[in-house]
Amino acid sequence: MTTLVTPRVSRRTFVRHFVEMVLAMAVGMVVLDPLWPLPPAIAGRTDVSALVTATDMAIAMAVWMWHRGHGRAAVAEMTAAAYVPFLLLLVPWWAGLVTDGAVLLGGHLLMLPAMLLAMLRRAGEYGARRPGHVERHGLLARWPSVLALLATADNLLDPRPLPLAAMMILPLGYLAIGAARRTLRPRPVLLAQLGALAGYLVLLGAAAAAGARWGQILVGIGWILHAGWDAWHHRRDLVVPRPFAEWCAVVDLIIGVSVIAVAVSR
Repeated sequence: MTTLVTPRVSRRTFVRHFVEMVLAMAVGMVVLDPLWPLPPAIAGRTDVSALVTATDMAIAMAVWMWHRGHGRAAVAEMTAAAYVPFLLLLVPWWAGLVTDGAVLLGGHLLMLPAMLLAMLRRAGEYGARRPGHVERHGLLARWPSVLALLATADNLLDPRPLPLAAMMILPLGYLAIGAARRTLRPRPVLLAQLGALAGYLVLLGAAAAAGARWGQILVGIGWILHAGWDAWHHRRDLVVPRPFAEWCAVVDLIIGVSVIAVAVSR
């Protein structure tokens, strides 16, 4: 007699999956929205804004679900959860019964329970690693790099200088994430992060004393150096999640190069 073993549904995994998809949707809104150059005549319309927002979130969420190994049915259900709340509110909006703000705010709020209902319908799939999960390779396996390129497209097309203090985001971010994840141990790991913070404080002081042009060059160098720091953490799987380290390495490199290019060209 053959016994079928099904993975136990974990409430923690279910909640984490929900949070991951909400974050993926937020990334989609930030990254994809600038890629839709709409004509001025329709860009400000509430129905257009609502559907573009739903599309941004649905694309990002679908990519994340594909990365996680979900099937087409689950992706289709979650895509519907992104569109249906807006469509339901647009019907009374077209009739002049609700305001613009009610559509945009209500659509975002209703989307969360709609997603939750779609997940509860497939609780076993979202609450545990699926037996049929397939590891992705190639371009999809590099999704953090792809998102990083999309996020920095504006830096590539329109490079600009950065405030000197922006450099401090880099070491402080690692310390904050490490503290939240409790990954600043053993002691040498914490000392390395504190050493990086001290190094960036010195670099900040040097950039402030160097003048506008050389200060920006030092800022760019600081971002490029942090790209190497990200790559090292990615390779060793330390402190921050590996996808974040990969994403950060690409972002830091592009920002650093663009800042130096602006400083040199002036």
